[in-house]
Amino acid sequence: MKDKKLYTKSIFSDIKSIKIQGATNIAKAAFNAYNLFPNKKTILKLKSLRPTEPMLENVLNRLEKGEDKKEILSHFKTAQDNINLNVLKIVKNNQVIFTHCHSTNVIKSLIYTKKNKKKIEVYNTETRPLFQGRKTAVELSMAGIKVTNFVDSAIAIALEGKQGNKRTDLVFLGSDAILSNGDVINKVGSNLIAEIAKINKIPVFIIADSWKFAKKNIHLEQRKYNEIWDNAPKNIKVKNPAFEKIPSKNISYIISELGILKPKEFARKASNLI
Repeated sequence: MKDKKLYTKSIFSDIKSIKIQGATNIAKAAFNAYNLFPNKKTILKLKSLRPTEPMLENVLNRLEKGEDKKEILSHFKTAQDNINLNVLKIVKNNQVIFTHCHSTNVIKSLIYTKKNKKKIEVYNTETRPLFQGRKTAVELSMAGIKVTNFVDSAIAIALEGKQGNKRTDLVFLGSDAILSNGDVINKVGSNLIAEIAKINKIPVFIIADSWKFAKKNIHLEQRKYNEIWDNAPKNIKVKNPAFEKIPSKNISYIISELGILKPKEFARKASNLI
């Protein structure tokens, strides 16, 4: 029992500290923690750790309702397989795809595209202050995909093809939450990317499992200032917003296991399933 409690506490800590990254991985970790201590207290604790992760909440709600555990786990693979097929439909040879932060759905779909003989190149950002983008770059590079990693402030250079870089053809962003009006919540910087892409007529695709749909409003997390500037002078205020909203007007399509859909069309379909 003591080992189970320690392991569960470590899951709580890893979810809270973002040691576990990607909505799917967070949801699977929550699934494991609940199975160790399947009670209301565990559910409430897990839901409090990452309020911007509806997939975590949707999985816990299904567990609480007594849905089949094997079916819940199988959803992740089935959804990803269908996402991969839908992404493959839109990617053409020799395209440059821009992405931001770390998204399991995006990474797996790009690797699948590469394995299916599509020659692609990826631009991505470091994603400060925790550098989740570096993890993305490493995973894609290990799969044989050519990757160029940019500092966050070079977004326009990467998208517009300045300073000797190729112009971006497609933007693939993950999603922490998709709202009922089709807006998307994702890592801070995502809407800046979407706005610059829109100006340059570069399509923006959200790559996401439908279980990221949220029927309620999502609190936008503000993380600790010392991630940005540890021991900052007391008279300087430091802001560290973790997420921001991408209005549906800045999104071309949402690619999920439900298909390649306009944001509001996706929201209508997903609302009937969650």
